[in-house]
Amino acid sequence: MTEPVSTRAAARHASGISPAKRLRRRIALGVVGTLLLLTAGAGAFAVYVYQDLNNGIHRSPISMPSGNPDFGVKQNTGETNILIMGMDSRVDQNGKPFPAEIYNAIHAGDQGDGGYNANVMMLIHIPGNGGRAQGISIPRDDYAELAGHPNGVKMSKIKEAYGLALDEKLRELVRGGMSRDDAYQQARTAGRQAQINTVSQFLGGVRIDHFVEITMAAFYQVADAVQPITVCLNQATQDKYSGADFPAGMQEISAEQAMAFVRQRRDTGHTGVELTDFDRTRRQQAFMVSLAYKLKQANTFTNPATITSLIDTAKQYIAVDDGLDFLSFAQQASSLAGGNITFTTLPITEFATRDGKDVNLVDLNQIHSIVAGLLSGKTEAPAGTTPEAPATGQTEAGGAQTPEAPATGEAPTTPENSTSETPADNTYHDWKEPLQAGAIPCVN
Repeated sequence: MTEPVSTRAAARHASGISPAKRLRRRIALGVVGTLLLLTAGAGAFAVYVYQDLNNGIHRSPISMPSGNPDFGVKQNTGETNILIMGMDSRVDQNGKPFPAEIYNAIHAGDQGDGGYNANVMMLIHIPGNGGRAQGISIPRDDYAELAGHPNGVKMSKIKEAYGLALDEKLRELVRGGMSRDDAYQQARTAGRQAQINTVSQFLGGVRIDHFVEITMAAFYQVADAVQPITVCLNQATQDKYSGADFPAGMQEISAEQAMAFVRQRRDTGHTGVELTDFDRTRRQQAFMVSLAYKLKQANTFTNPATITSLIDTAKQYIAVDDGLDFLSFAQQASSLAGGNITFTTLPITEFATRDGKDVNLVDLNQIHSIVAGLLSGKTEAPAGTTPEAPATGQTEAGGAQTPEAPATGEAPTTPENSTSETPADNTYHDWKEPLQAGAIPCVN
């Protein structure tokens, strides 16, 4: 029997690059805010460029989950569910390397790093009645059944469904004589399908109408187009892995600093701040709010050059399903532009080791109940549990140790425009409380 190649090997074969370096976990999130706000707030110019965006963006023919009739909540009431997937790959939608300047800016290695894990998974639920939207974050290491058992794997980290299915399909098609470029695109579609189906069943059979897949380059390019962006931290913090070096309080950050802001999951300084993967998820949620605030307040949509840059980024580094139409979606998205959304991170019960991997164990009945309540608008998410965090430097999927960020010989940049002022009514000291959009949130 042929030995399965790793998901990172699939990336090498697809793009013709040298052997991969050690895996480093990183995420990219926030571009969805731009896509939604672009269609909702760009006005006449958005209509002018709509055709370019709608036709030029990368699309996948996905069979979107119609939902389990036993889910417990009616799912055909005019609502829209969008799955946001942030990939840890360091290549574009065609499997090609990013420009060198992007690798230099994101401080996350090059095309040989990462893989095809869906390191960010967030379900955006927009009610059909105009009510408050919900953003439901799924911790990437939750132990789950993978839809279709790709590469023979039934249970693993939920984020791995994409890469395993991509690898399986890529090897199958290449063995059958298909060119690698053609096989790669079909394999990406298979990966997306497996990840979407896995998330749907994990949440209890939720209908998913659309997906948006983003890369690190997309995140960076969007942040670069609209920088500086205002964020707020409860404490000063430093991290040699992500390059984070932030004071406490409200501050404006650059695109490079934004990458560190959303990637940081530990503090290696001397502040004593305890951070985990869940705090990083909270940072992602906070950054989406900050990005939406920036796009709403600034004259972003009256600057043709900025909009053109955002559209070019979307076409190269973002993928969506072939049924998503940005213009028709604009009316629903306008509620997000106004901050009418709450972000919740799903709880876990404990940390454990399964098949040599550090995973999060969950109570599926609890997950299903929480999600049904949030989607019905009847309940708020209960506070999550706080198990003892695994030691910093825990092993990655496959047992690789988390390496340090490459030395640059330069100290991380400290934001210049910072202040100790923090918002009085939008401060969060842990990841368990639902985060309300609208004002800039202050987080750990």
